[in-house]
Amino acid sequence: MNAKPVPTSPALPAGRLEEQFADKAPLYTSSEALAEASRCLYCFDAPCMRACPTHIDVATFIRKIGSGNVKGSARTILDANLLGASCSRACPVEVLCEGACVYTGWGRKPIAIGRLQRFAMARGASPELLPRAPRTGKSVGLVGAGPASLACAAKLVLFGHDAVVYEKGTLPGGLDVSGIAPYKLDAESALDEVRFLLALGVELRTRVEIGKDVQPAELLAKHDALFLGPGLGADSRLPIPGADGAGVFGAVEWIARMKLDPQLSIAGVTHAAVLGGGNTALDVVREFAQLGVPNVRLVYRRGESELPAYAHEWSAAKKEGVQLVPNAVATEIVLEQGRAKALKLARAHDGKPTAEALPALDADLVVFAIGQARLAEFAARFPDVRTTKEGRIETDASGRTANARIWAGGDARNGGMEVVNAVAEGQDAARAIDAELRAGGVTRGS
Repeated sequence: MNAKPVPTSPALPAGRLEEQFADKAPLYTSSEALAEASRCLYCFDAPCMRACPTHIDVATFIRKIGSGNVKGSARTILDANLLGASCSRACPVEVLCEGACVYTGWGRKPIAIGRLQRFAMARGASPELLPRAPRTGKSVGLVGAGPASLACAAKLVLFGHDAVVYEKGTLPGGLDVSGIAPYKLDAESALDEVRFLLALGVELRTRVEIGKDVQPAELLAKHDALFLGPGLGADSRLPIPGADGAGVFGAVEWIARMKLDPQLSIAGVTHAAVLGGGNTALDVVREFAQLGVPNVRLVYRRGESELPAYAHEWSAAKKEGVQLVPNAVATEIVLEQGRAKALKLARAHDGKPTAEALPALDADLVVFAIGQARLAEFAARFPDVRTTKEGRIETDASGRTANARIWAGGDARNGGMEVVNAVAEGQDAARAIDAELRAGGVTRGS
């Protein structure tokens, strides 16, 4: 993808663990893409399009690849999904577009929609494909530089509005950069997409923390509308002895450091245990297995059939040597000289611990993958922004909060879903904000 540099983002350092992973679905060559595109039946009312949260016209973009119009293919994707590059690699296509492919229903191999989308974006996408409407003079501030905010900001810019994204960290991109398993999407490729979006005219300001560097009232005075896309909070941990020892991580923390921190090493690690059963837990155990940790265990409080993770991810993890410890909960992380050494367990019944102890596991690296904190306190900083009892930002269908000038989307709103869901919510909010700005429904200081 052709794009300008990210002005506030330093080059990623060498020597990161992420660099050791192979790409699980490498970029097609032109001949491979043409051959795969030729398999598509170009269905009317294509089920793959309906299965995509951003409703990309899959049949049309594949047909354009088949006819050699790769730029046109990329334009079709971008019209529906401005983060089409990262979604082509991070999306669980097995349960979305490819899972809905008519070939799947016939027991045949589905069209490789994700890989074709990646090919079109890599070979055909450029900012020039998306002209910007005349400037309106309206301005929108967006909090958080993850997929929801970036998609919203880019769409607003194309509508002719100014969009300024405020990010408290040093790198934009949110979980696309720091939270996706590297065998799916590496950090540098995710940053390439951020550069693409900035080249459309999105303004990025990093190291700006709400409540510290800028107050919500200042943002409301500066912008006509706001969009909140801060994601979720810190990793949750069980309140058990040893949970704060060395060699103990939260899942999001582990993945971010593995992708971005060249100082992180797993040299000498022989036994890794991951607590949880969701898709993030599966990402982590697969990362350990692919990094060569000899013994990798997934400790889950229910049985194998009740794993909430996608079945295809668990199937892949088993092939990579990951072992499941079912119906078990951790009761203590045993430390030796301050570092994780073993994991004590109790049998779980119906997901809850019992008094029955299970054999302890050797574990010199332990990861909690049991969820993240909600940001109710963050949301409360903004006037009339409410949260549900689960801690999600409360909105209407368009993403609008109880404050008529503030919208929200992404994990802070949906509780933690796929990148493509965040993109869909961001773009939907951008359309609603655009309609309100043009109708005069929201203005600065109102």
